[in-house]
Amino acid sequence: MARRFTCPKLVVATHNRGKAGEIRTLLSPFGVEILSAGELGLPAPDETGTTFEDNAKLKALAATRASGLACLADDSGLSVLALDGQPGVHTADWEGPTRDAMIGMRRIQEELAARGVPDTDAQRAATFHCVLALAWPDEHVEMVHGTLDGRIVWPPRGSGGHGYDPCFQPKGDTRTTAEMTDTEKNAISHRGRAFRMLVEACFK
Repeated sequence: MARRFTCPKLVVATHNRGKAGEIRTLLSPFGVEILSAGELGLPAPDETGTTFEDNAKLKALAATRASGLACLADDSGLSVLALDGQPGVHTADWEGPTRDAMIGMRRIQEELAARGVPDTDAQRAATFHCVLALAWPDEHVEMVHGTLDGRIVWPPRGSGGHGYDPCFQPKGDTRTTAEMTDTEKNAISHRGRAFRMLVEACFK
């Protein structure tokens, strides 16, 4: 059985204000004060793990040790079946030093073309992943893993969302996640699913 979260404060292991704000909104019904690693000036650890679980746990424990508070970290990315699961944990790295998602999306398309992968649902299957790791000061960790299956499309479509959303079409839909409203996307997204799992396990 998962441990229930009862701490008054929670550090979110991110320097991204948008992500911290999103988590603050999601957890607002539970009366938890949300702080971010950026606000506290905590260093970002090197993400040396080989899985999303490894990196999420690594980031959560690093922030917990540095702050002495409970901490929530996430690690997410996109795995493309025909590319042997790449970019996977290296999803952000595929965006180059400027973290430009278009560079990453173009690289995926180039890699698929170089392998002669046809433009069919089965051949261009892909999955978005989000692992959330919740760590306590005693270093107990609870983790959940949310996924969203779909396919890679080209050219990119839509102006919403962020990251690789314009080239990802969820299974059973004709739109990319960048063509959906925030509400529509959050209802099915890998991150939305992971948060609902975490809330059910640790906050209710």
